Amino acid sequence: WPWFLLSALVSPMLVGLRMDFGVLLEPLAFVKVLEWLFAIFAFATCGSFQGETALLVSCEGVVNKTITAAFAYPFRLNTVVFSAPDPKDCGGTWTDVYLTGNFSSSAQCFVTLAALVFLYCITALVVYIGYYHVYQENNKLPLTDLAISVLTAFLWLVSTFVWAKALADIKVSTGASIIPGIESCKAPGTTCHFLSVTNMGVLNMSVVFGLLNMILWAGNVWLIYKDTDLHNQWNRISESP
Repeated sequence: WPWFLLSALVSPMLVGLRMDFGVLLEPLAFVKVLEWLFAIFAFATCGSFQGETALLVSCEGVVNKTITAAFAYPFRLNTVVFSAPDPKDCGGTWTDVYLTGNFSSSAQCFVTLAALVFLYCITALVVYIGYYHVYQENNKLPLTDLAISVLTAFLWLVSTFVWAKALADIKVSTGASIIPGIESCKAPGTTCHFLSVTNMGVLNMSVVFGLLNMILWAGNVWLIYKDTDLHNQWNRISESP
């Protein structure tokens, strides 16, 4: 029974299948491959990041103790706490110190879009490679592809700029500017100095890949538009006396 059901589902999908990998050399499919790759890069550079920020603390019974706060995607910094300087918490003057800000919505929006684009590109490439003749003969498929491409280009634009703003705030929330806001560092006999924070060059690259994705999808709109009836109708109108 399982094999019968599987064949019943797969057989209709194979009807009209004409594998043609030469389509990948055409601009429409080639750009889709680039979009697939760049979606992976955007997903990986943002979603796999792990870092930490470190302070140098001196207080009662402790001299130049390094404390760290580790943070990672999805960047809920308000749940990240610095390690205590010592078991006695500086003679009772040290309380838990958390980073500030929750940037999970911006980060997750960016990564989720990249994941969805990755899946859509795979689906589109399957159609291009196996059913390109159907794609060209069916007017609805190019129009659907066009609508999705316009929406995706817009979503890349919005999500990238939102994520870029969140990244700028993350850098502030994990940088040297956090020292004045730490009440425990203001206790008598306690001094805190900013030590270091993990380089965020990878996150900067995620923003670059977001912009590249937006440019690719915007350019792809024109490539798909040429395969639709809208383009043909416009040509007929412009050529008519």
